[in-house]
Amino acid sequence: MISSIFQASPLFEDVQMNHVLHDGKTFVDCLPKYPVEEINNKYLEQKNISGFDLKKFILSNFDLPVANTSGYSSDTSKPVTDNIESLWAVLTRNPDNTNGSLIPLPHSYIVPGGRFGEIYYWDSYFTMLGLKAAGKYEMLENMVNNFSYLIDKIGYIPNGNRTYYIGRSQPPFYSLMVKLLASIKGNNILPNYLSQLEKEYQFWMKGTEYLTEQKRASHHTVRMAGGAILNRYWDENDTARPESYREDVELSHQSQHQDPKELFRHLRAGAESGWDFSSRWFKDEKSFSSIQTTEIIPVDLNCLLLHLEQTIAEAYQLAGNNTATEKYNSLAEKRKAAIQQFCWHEKSGFYFDYDFLTGKQKQALSLAASFPLFFSIATDEQAKKVAGIIKEKFIKPGGAVTTLATTGQQWDAPNGWAPLQWITVIGLENYNHTELSKDIAHKWIQLNTEVFKRTGKLMEKYNVIDTNLEAGGGEYPGQDGFGWTNGVLLALIKKYGTK
Repeated sequence: MISSIFQASPLFEDVQMNHVLHDGKTFVDCLPKYPVEEINNKYLEQKNISGFDLKKFILSNFDLPVANTSGYSSDTSKPVTDNIESLWAVLTRNPDNTNGSLIPLPHSYIVPGGRFGEIYYWDSYFTMLGLKAAGKYEMLENMVNNFSYLIDKIGYIPNGNRTYYIGRSQPPFYSLMVKLLASIKGNNILPNYLSQLEKEYQFWMKGTEYLTEQKRASHHTVRMAGGAILNRYWDENDTARPESYREDVELSHQSQHQDPKELFRHLRAGAESGWDFSSRWFKDEKSFSSIQTTEIIPVDLNCLLLHLEQTIAEAYQLAGNNTATEKYNSLAEKRKAAIQQFCWHEKSGFYFDYDFLTGKQKQALSLAASFPLFFSIATDEQAKKVAGIIKEKFIKPGGAVTTLATTGQQWDAPNGWAPLQWITVIGLENYNHTELSKDIAHKWIQLNTEVFKRTGKLMEKYNVIDTNLEAGGGEYPGQDGFGWTNGVLLALIKKYGTK
């Protein structure tokens, strides 16, 4: 029984491959006016009739999604902080039942904006930083409780609350969200979220019991040389992503070295990473089709999971369970040692991802190296070396660039992204590199403010190298709104001022 647009064959493939709507996500976000199976059968009956118009057929059988900032006009004569305050209401979504791909949530929430009309996992943590700075504590708690609901309902937090995202998650920031709420309400709330924190951990550690020297990887888990367990990005599916179907299929036609299913899995895992896409995931920096995401141990993912282990340990301690506290503290210490062993390169003075198939570190420098500083995993000497490289190679007129490679991928140069500015700024501050952290923060604040004055928009990403140009690259045009930009900008202004 067909229940989703992306299961309706051949209608789905024909719409996506012929670029009938302006991008692939538009179709999977449409609301069907009739049961999808009925629409698909109607299509089969009509598609070969002379003069059949596929776009007209779609428009008569589906309601297209409405732009998330439709009807909103910013006032560039006012401070950018006033605009962010106005945007909270514009980007708020209330609980809603739907017959489309949206997974209903029990509480109101903030969406990113632009083409993104649903909640996104790691985006939301950075949006929540702004909610805290704005004193919107009720919405912040709603967001935490929505993610708790998804963990209970699905078993994990999907990429976003859409059915086509089932099978993968995103960088696991849930424990940071709970801690952010605890910073407002007190740490005594942590045991209230223990069940969900444990389920989140079980999702990421699924398959650990099957790992051996011969079977080194299962789901998100990887057994490293010596027996340590680290994690990778992974998706349960090996088909083209419904929301980027045409792009994935066309890339599979270009790939000479990978089976399409293998390629699709790497693409999906790259989407789970949040860095979709970056040469960070490629075997050949210049070749998108060489993507190898599931073969890589990402330094940032493992730092996030260490924080999850530490948060579970703290929650158990508050609940009076010393045995569980010791268990998770021990897991965190083992992970910390493994991150240092496999991701730190002493000669380079930097943290790198690790290719567990070749047994070698990746060579690409990226801002993922800021995560061990953000989570206080690095030694003072390591942090000093990382800070030196960030200052020398990553600082640009508009803030910190994501990687040093210019590839046309949106998570490479010349682009900078709000979440990585925050991670880098706070990471440097943790080790008292205060002048450098302030410099990055002020450059980012100035760039965001200047683009707002010029365009009336707060963008998903920015060109930090040439601040007069818009950011580019990726599978879709630049988006405005924008949840995590608003959140990080507000939090940085509150912390550092506007100079």
